[in-house]
Amino acid sequence: MNISSIVVQTLPENVESVIESLKQSGVCDYHMHDPKGKIIVTVEGKDVEEEIEKLVAIQILPDIIAADMMMTYQEDQLDAEIKKMEEEGVVPEMLNDENIDPRDIVYNGDLKKKF
Repeated sequence: MNISSIVVQTLPENVESVIESLKQSGVCDYHMHDPKGKIIVTVEGKDVEEEIEKLVAIQILPDIIAADMMMTYQEDQLDAEIKKMEEEGVVPEMLNDENIDPRDIVYNGDLKKKF
């Protein structure tokens, strides 16, 4: 499941009608707006493609100047990255060893190019 926030921009005089269009569209959930014409909605989808389809559906609604995805959470991608880290042993064994005194761990500065 993916969840993304979208900022929708319209003219101030169209805020109320655009909010109503967004609510009636069935592709997003309305959360808040400001009187200047910025509206915040979220979309959910099984994958990125479904989210993009919903974004496009929002972009073509009447009186919308712009609609852009701002933040996204991709559950499957996060799970895959966590699994990959676990399989590759990214965390050094010594950091998982409860018998090691943390004072004995030497920090050598920059970790770039070490892994």
